Amino acid sequence: MSDQIEKTDREWQELLTPEQYQVCRRQGTEPAFTGRYHAHKEPGIYRCVCCGETLFTASEKFDSGTGWPSFWQPASEQAVATEEDHRHGMRRVEVHCRRCGSHLGHVFPDGPRPTGLRYCINSVSLEFAPTSEPMP
Repeated sequence: MSDQIEKTDREWQELLTPEQYQVCRRQGTEPAFTGRYHAHKEPGIYRCVCCGETLFTASEKFDSGTGWPSFWQPASEQAVATEEDHRHGMRRVEVHCRRCGSHLGHVFPDGPRPTGLRYCINSVSLEFAPTSEPMP
C-alpha cells in the first residue's frame, strides 16, 4: 500500500477546485449526469484527483444508468476503503481513497457479476489516464 497522505484543510483548498474540495473533502455529491466520466468509455485508469492513487480501471466500469461512473470492483483491494455513512437519514457505505481519505462516492449491492457491487463514484473525484488497452 502507498504511503498515507495528510494535508491540512487549507492545503486541500489550495490544491483543489471548489467543486473538487466540496466533494472530496466535504463528502459532497455532484449532480447525476453532469460529471465528465459518467458515460466515458476510453480504455485507461481512473486515479484519485487528490493524490494520484490508481482507484479503478476502465475494464471494471459499466453503465449503471444512474448518472455517475460505476465500477464493479476497485483496481486493487488496497485502493479504496469503506465505512458506514448515516448522513441524510440514509444507511449507505461510503467509499474513500485509502491513501488520502478523499470521498469518492458510495458502494451498493446491486451491481453486475462477478462481485454484485456497484461503486458509484463522483467524476470530480477522479482523473483519467488513457491506456492503449482495448475495452472488453
